[in-house]
Amino acid sequence: MSMEKSFSTETSERYSRALFEVAKESNELQKIEKGLKDFQFLLNNSSEIQNFIKDPTLNINFQKNVINLITDKLNFSKNLKNFLFLLIEKRRIFFVNKISETFLKICSQERGEVKASLISSKELSTSELEKISKDLSNSMGAEIKFDYIIDKELIGGLKLQLGSFMIDTSIKSKLKKYEHAMLES
Repeated sequence: MSMEKSFSTETSERYSRALFEVAKESNELQKIEKGLKDFQFLLNNSSEIQNFIKDPTLNINFQKNVINLITDKLNFSKNLKNFLFLLIEKRRIFFVNKISETFLKICSQERGEVKASLISSKELSTSELEKISKDLSNSMGAEIKFDYIIDKELIGGLKLQLGSFMIDTSIKSKLKKYEHAMLES
């Protein structure tokens, strides 16, 4: 695996870092963060918007008009609106999802949050999720925010991914270990 960053990753990081600095200077960090989350939600749930973002043949003025309608409807800050216009003019609007993800990671890191992934075999209650988050945060000495996924194929148990650290107590994993041990015998 190459240690070099891809062009899209490097470009996305530069744009998201620039947006972060502008948001911080203008005291609009929370508003821009919310705006990007709303835009990502729209992007992830609308094939028309996805196609619009990915289509390099669209006229710049048409793209700006559409983005103007979206930003007005979602009440984006002027800085975020201008940022999206900049992406259109530089023909980088197709990076917007990756830029948003990177921006949100920067915001999370700035708050001292650590991202984790929690996968369970059954749906956990809100109180169980809060307890797990609180216990993890206390043991790690940082606020832990995790993405929660239900995967019934685990049969039972949990999987927790925290950076490169993985805890896997799932029955599926244990069955695979037994299967592997039996095949080696």
